[in-house]
Amino acid sequence: MWSLSNIAANIDLWLNEQVGATWAVVLEMVIAGVAVIGLFATLGLVLVIMERKVSAWMQIRLGPNRVGPKGMFQSLADTLKLLVKEGMTPGGADKLLFNVAPFVAMIVAMLLLAPLAFAKDFQLWDLNIGVLYISAVSSISVISILMAGWASNNKYSLLGAMRSGAQIVSYELSAGLAVLAIVVLTGSLRISDIIQAQENGWWLFKGHIPAIIAFIIFIIAVTAETNRAPFDMAEAESELTAGFHTEYSGMKFALFFLAEYANVFIVCAIGATLFLGGWMPFHIGNWTAFNGVMDWIPSSIWFFGKTFALIFLIMWFRWTFPRLRIDQLLNLEWKYLLPISMFNLLLVTLIAIMGWHF
Repeated sequence: MWSLSNIAANIDLWLNEQVGATWAVVLEMVIAGVAVIGLFATLGLVLVIMERKVSAWMQIRLGPNRVGPKGMFQSLADTLKLLVKEGMTPGGADKLLFNVAPFVAMIVAMLLLAPLAFAKDFQLWDLNIGVLYISAVSSISVISILMAGWASNNKYSLLGAMRSGAQIVSYELSAGLAVLAIVVLTGSLRISDIIQAQENGWWLFKGHIPAIIAFIIFIIAVTAETNRAPFDMAEAESELTAGFHTEYSGMKFALFFLAEYANVFIVCAIGATLFLGGWMPFHIGNWTAFNGVMDWIPSSIWFFGKTFALIFLIMWFRWTFPRLRIDQLLNLEWKYLLPISMFNLLLVTLIAIMGWHF
């Protein structure tokens, strides 16, 4: 059946026949890099138009409807506009850090794609500490925001960056504990092992109530970590203009914009992998006929379907809840989410030790 893994296997076989094993590995790395860049470019176009259409649907209006059929090419037009705009650098800015910051944001997002399994047997790097790698690399993203805010020589940019730093560092704790709950249930940090453990049921369902609590906390925490509403205090337009990227324009602004949507995709892909089985189809017990139909759907469709369902959920948050004040934002994490996460991890540990999960 058509799948990403079959395409990858055929490319690998063809390259080995044509150029030998060594050059085949080199060319496969080049192809992987180009594919990641292409994926990010496509995600930027798709998620921007999706955001606008979702917001329009929730607000009972049309949304983009001029460029292309039903406005589907609006994000392409916006990209062309950003490409031709001049990139300005403020006179008092630290030019090196100012110019490097957007690239750091994109590089971190690209690194996070490495351990994710997009389909069955289709993974860039199945390292044995995949979850730890994701947690460690994702922590670097705050550096690009702090660099941009400080280097801009702008009080609004600096204040937005400091808010974002406090917010991301705070909510990383709850997100990490939610992820750790699934690691405890699985008994492995390897992404492929976590997915395989969900062959007979996704952890969201077979992990009982603690898994559901961990999932809810994870979604709230990653929404805050990606600076999405209602946690978008780092770029609160009414107070800070555009926050840490106030002074950015042209392609540098586009890179920050793209990195935000890339990070939304990545955190939703991680959530789909840990809690919803990743590429694993939906199975129900011994329902052989039903499970057979589910297996007929390509694994890549399952992965991207679950990921985009979670992206829709995060977009739903934006157009449902009002923006929190900075004190409310930090109170939510330190007084509520973190204690609940710690207690929930104890419950998950008890369930794993006693073998009470399905």
